[in-house]
Amino acid sequence: MPRSARIERQTNETRIRLELNLDGTGQADIRTGVGFFDHMLTLLAKHALFDLAVEAEGDLHVDQHHTVEDVGICLGQALGDALGEKHGLRRYGSITLPMEETLVTVAVDLSGRFACVYNVHIPTEKIGEFDSQLVEVFWEATASNARMNWHAVLHHGRNSHHIAEAVFKASARALREAVSIDPRQQGIPSSKGTL
Repeated sequence: MPRSARIERQTNETRIRLELNLDGTGQADIRTGVGFFDHMLTLLAKHALFDLAVEAEGDLHVDQHHTVEDVGICLGQALGDALGEKHGLRRYGSITLPMEETLVTVAVDLSGRFACVYNVHIPTEKIGEFDSQLVEVFWEATASNARMNWHAVLHHGRNSHHIAEAVFKASARALREAVSIDPRQQGIPSSKGTL
């Protein structure tokens, strides 16, 4: 059975349709109306080997915040749904990833409990037209709705685009590892017997 999910969310601020297949090939069909964010979600799918489709209509005349946050909510919900009971899951994933002059570590635990630690400083307020603060907003929304631990640490870096991209690529690679199936893992990977 494919590990996949479809989420639809509609509020007074956004309307989002998101489809996720954890066992995909990295195909992406992303249309949020926010160019830089589309780029980040596309490379997230590519490096996680998720098939990801996102169609979002948001109140961009206000700003990009609601669109980015609500896509994060939907992605987190989709991750949780697609993982099911988490039988055979590796559960943990981490990577230290270089992106030009930038070095970022991301670690995740699909624990069923939420924690988000964002130790990343992006030196400019904007990346093109994109609000740099929304990188943290997106990952906090994703982590809280997936009920996972997500930690990001910037070791060094100067270019805002590179830093944001390294966070997304490292998150993708960490998630790719964490959602994979370990053939040696019998049942749920927890001494509690549940995640």
